[in-house]
Amino acid sequence: MICNALPCIHCKGGIITWHVKPSFKKTATLSYFETREEIQITSSLNYIIRYVLVGLLAAGVILILWPELVHGPTGSAKSAGNNYISSYNEAVAQAAPAVVNVYASKVFQRPVNPLFQDPLFQRFFGQPQQPGPGTRRDSNLGSGVLMNTDGYVLTNAHVIQGKDEINITFNNGYQTRAEVIGIDNDTDLAVLKIDLPDLPQITVGDSDQLKVGDVVLAIGNPYDFGQTVTQGIVSAKGRKRMGITTFEDFIQTDADINPGNSGGALITARGELIGINTAIVSSSGGSEGIGLATPINMALHVMEQLISKGHVVRGWLGIEAQILPPNLLQDSGIEGGGVLVAGVLNGGPADLAGIMPGDVIRNINQQNLTSPQQAIEMISDIVPGETVEIELLRGWEKIIVTARVAERPVFGR
Repeated sequence: MICNALPCIHCKGGIITWHVKPSFKKTATLSYFETREEIQITSSLNYIIRYVLVGLLAAGVILILWPELVHGPTGSAKSAGNNYISSYNEAVAQAAPAVVNVYASKVFQRPVNPLFQDPLFQRFFGQPQQPGPGTRRDSNLGSGVLMNTDGYVLTNAHVIQGKDEINITFNNGYQTRAEVIGIDNDTDLAVLKIDLPDLPQITVGDSDQLKVGDVVLAIGNPYDFGQTVTQGIVSAKGRKRMGITTFEDFIQTDADINPGNSGGALITARGELIGINTAIVSSSGGSEGIGLATPINMALHVMEQLISKGHVVRGWLGIEAQILPPNLLQDSGIEGGGVLVAGVLNGGPADLAGIMPGDVIRNINQQNLTSPQQAIEMISDIVPGETVEIELLRGWEKIIVTARVAERPVFGR
């Protein structure tokens, strides 16, 4: 601020006084502050506008690259950050054409009552009006999965067992006849064959990579309603000792599986086949949230052998194995497990090797045994004709024998 002293004359009561009155110039100072405030306002506006433009540009890029973040996901298992799924439509559309309905039947001749043919009966009652020989049809309903364009269909053995006429119906309504290639009762699996051009093919996944909690979809024909899809999760893996088949390693799911679903597909949220729906645990006969499916990796192994050999080749020793009784474990001080030999087939590989009922098999080829189911699976994986080293415990004596594995008999073929 600049101060200039200016002279000033005042007259009061006839007395003249002279003094200097200061004069202040404020113009320059006010202009300085006003300019500074304008600069600050302009700078702030530029800052705000710049970041608003950057935000709008970023939002535009996100909308272009990830529109589902605003509009929501569509299609098969599409999600924002893989957390939210709105539809499995694409997974179903990919797998459903390869899932078929299986109708298996057998025609029986209705017998004629022999009493009507008795001459004595005819003498007294004449020739009765008896019905002629008729037929009765016994039918089963199930599902199947078209595995490749060659026309091989994988289904459950119990769906077609004992039937002589099998028809396949696609989800578009087209129907054709199928022939049986092979049946494996030990896993309740069967392979059928159809001859048609331009067949759909399902995408096969890896059931070993499946995890508890994964979302799965069951596709089949429950109660002959037509193709139906239900959704659930993998409740458990490796379910054994269910008493359903000889070789069990079931996937457990809470996806609804009902009569008619047997042989149908269990798929992932990506539409990959990871199981063949096989059975349910139920007190009512319908779904109660416990469905069992055969892992596709096991099913593929069975299918390949049924196609190439007509049956599945497995190793066999001819023993009946049981769980070690608790008192035997305590009295003998057995550590590390084992299985009790409850029976030996006369003339079988185990009998020829010198194994006796009452022996405890500790290990086979230095692989410890923990359960009868594990022992059966381990032996079945050995190629028939190979020799194995078996460590036994007979009383307090440890014995090592060598046995030549034979081929497991095929029951019900």
